[in-house]
Amino acid sequence: MCSGRVDLEFILRAFSNGQDGVLIGGCRLNECNYTTHGNYDALGNVLMCRKIMEHIGLNPERLRIEFMSGADGNLLTEVINDFTKEVKEMGPLGKGEGIVGKGLKLKLEAVRKLVPYIRLVERERLRMPSKSEEVYHNFFNSDEFEGLFDELIVNKLAISQIMTLLQEKPLSTGEISEILGLNPSEVSRHINSSSRYGFVRYDESRKCYALA
Repeated sequence: MCSGRVDLEFILRAFSNGQDGVLIGGCRLNECNYTTHGNYDALGNVLMCRKIMEHIGLNPERLRIEFMSGADGNLLTEVINDFTKEVKEMGPLGKGEGIVGKGLKLKLEAVRKLVPYIRLVERERLRMPSKSEEVYHNFFNSDEFEGLFDELIVNKLAISQIMTLLQEKPLSTGEISEILGLNPSEVSRHINSSSRYGFVRYDESRKCYALA
């Protein structure tokens, strides 16, 4: 299977199912067997996912992509052994980062709900015009990408986390802030925005917010 078929959802599902690390193997760049250069799509997905992981508090080194040919058996063994060692040193997913309780599951679920939206903005705003590993790495480490990430994804992700949390039970702004580790004013801003669109309502009797 082409590494370009490894969707962002597959990576997040693996982490949601308790995997401590994810390794993706693809053909060498510029040596695509199908002339689609899907391995560049895989590289873009990994770089995007690593940024999201960092944002929600997970070590991005838990996700790696390596490019090699079918004749690189020895290299594959070395990569797997090295990655396995690194992941063991990081410890279990979440615990190694200090994310306790249901916080990790909630964060990953919130990101997974955004995958269709992320695919859309990736095609429209984040896709590279040229196929070059250097271009991809330079872009995803640039101030331009940081700005686009903040503009297109950060707020959506915060709202998705709030909506996911409120699915369980109504909560006050302070409770949401404490559970998600967000600034109370930031939570209030997202709540007000969601209320205007009819997604959230204020429960006067319990002095908290609930899904509409």
